[in-house]
Amino acid sequence: MSNQTTPLCVALFFGGVSSEHEISCISAAAWVGALSVSPCREKYQVIRVGITKDGRWLRYDGNTAAMADGSWQQDASCRPCVVSPDRSVHGLLEQQPDGSWKAIRVDVAVPVLHGKNGEDGTIQGLFEIAGIPYVGCGVLGSVVCMDKAVANTLMDASGVPHCQWTWASAWEAADFDALAARVEAKLAYPIFVKPANAGSSVGISKAHSREELRRAVEVALAEDTKVVFEEFVDGQEVECAAIGNPETGVAVTHPGEILAGAEFYTYDDKYKNGVSQVLIPARLSPEKLDEVSAAAKKAYLALGCTGLSRCDFFVEKKTGRVLCNELNTMPGFTAISMYPKLMESEQGLSFSALADKLIGLALSKRKGRY
Repeated sequence: MSNQTTPLCVALFFGGVSSEHEISCISAAAWVGALSVSPCREKYQVIRVGITKDGRWLRYDGNTAAMADGSWQQDASCRPCVVSPDRSVHGLLEQQPDGSWKAIRVDVAVPVLHGKNGEDGTIQGLFEIAGIPYVGCGVLGSVVCMDKAVANTLMDASGVPHCQWTWASAWEAADFDALAARVEAKLAYPIFVKPANAGSSVGISKAHSREELRRAVEVALAEDTKVVFEEFVDGQEVECAAIGNPETGVAVTHPGEILAGAEFYTYDDKYKNGVSQVLIPARLSPEKLDEVSAAAKKAYLALGCTGLSRCDFFVEKKTGRVLCNELNTMPGFTAISMYPKLMESEQGLSFSALADKLIGLALSKRKGRY
């Protein structure tokens, strides 16, 4: 009799309705590749669930390359499916050719979804209701890290160093001059203007004057109903990779460094044009590398993270101040992404071993809850 255990069913979610749909597809294709080699190949059966830009959920069994190039949703293998909130299902309902629905039990979900409806606690809440363990931060940690105004407020309260900032709701923009006067009273130009809830530099502008500030607010509010204003920091952009659950231990790498190809690190730099360069470790003294890592761990714990996060920092060139920019709860997993590169360089984890560890963390964190 064989001693081989039945593989665990892993539901991998990708795509989504956010502005980062394409990058999610590329990251998820990389995850599929990682789960197809040992030790994962023998341990997991992978089901792929793609979410289109207009919000349709489709079980996809086609070629992995089609995930990365966006053609997956035209594949004949696609079948409508949903996550059932009924815990007796504990997984997916997939529509069959005759119109009936088939239940598929899922042992763990991997939401490789960036931005809204992926990192903001919404899909995490669905998994909680359904009783399905999932990779990454929980509902509260996801909400907190996604909303820059809330994250900055908690970092202030917890003593995590970050830049001067303020925020405003959309209704305040109706009296722009009053809003601008309030912002200018606290921050000097240039000012970075960001949507409070968006990912990967989407909707971010650098304003050098009141007129540029007006346009920057319009751009940010096209993405969200809250806008965050932050002081300009002339510094190195560095990133740490954090992994683990607080109750069992969190590991944080030394930071790597981004050499941006534009005035600031843009969405296209991160994912599309390959102009930016990655240095591991960052060009900092050993003492400063340790300082950034310690601040990253403090931020990770303060914001309620579990599983993983990429922790983004500035190190001010003139003063050496270490300032937290943000935490990304489902960082990119593309060929040029910092998170998997740091984990391989500092933790010795191949992408396959990293995927296996993250799934293990998801299962252990929720052991006994479902």
